[in-house]
Amino acid sequence: CALSTGKLDVGVDAVQHAVEGLTYLLTESSKLMISETDFQDSIHVLGFPDELNRLLLQLYLENRKEIRSILSELAPKLPSYHNLEWRLDVQLASRSLRQQIKPVVTLKLHLNHSEDRTARVLQTDPSTLLHLIQQLEQALGEMKTNHCRRIVRNMK
Repeated sequence: CALSTGKLDVGVDAVQHAVEGLTYLLTESSKLMISETDFQDSIHVLGFPDELNRLLLQLYLENRKEIRSILSELAPKLPSYHNLEWRLDVQLASRSLRQQIKPVVTLKLHLNHSEDRTARVLQTDPSTLLHLIQQLEQALGEMKTNHCRRIVRNMK
């Protein structure tokens, strides 16, 4: 890299930043599959000469499908929800305590992971389950904010 930067008469950091910027531009544009016009508008504001803008557009159009396929291969393969079974068990008494109420919620979560199906069994008491439900509802509420919508839109 030192040899090539010497020919360009620029520092190593400048070349590294240029490569990182170009990589970011191409990966983000490919993730969003932006149109040719949107890509041109995006790079036009950078102030590059028209010839360089045309070369960048050509580079984007020729490689966006391959970039998307590479990005999809690199993405983590997380399990997805398939089904949920639940059961409520209540212990009303024991030998030592004649009157007690001890509820337990048992959940069986079925997940799809690639082509495999797995099941996870979870047990909790109702108060912890209610707390979990509140936290999930709060997270869903936060997903409706403009900030989160922008983040999700850029992640696609």
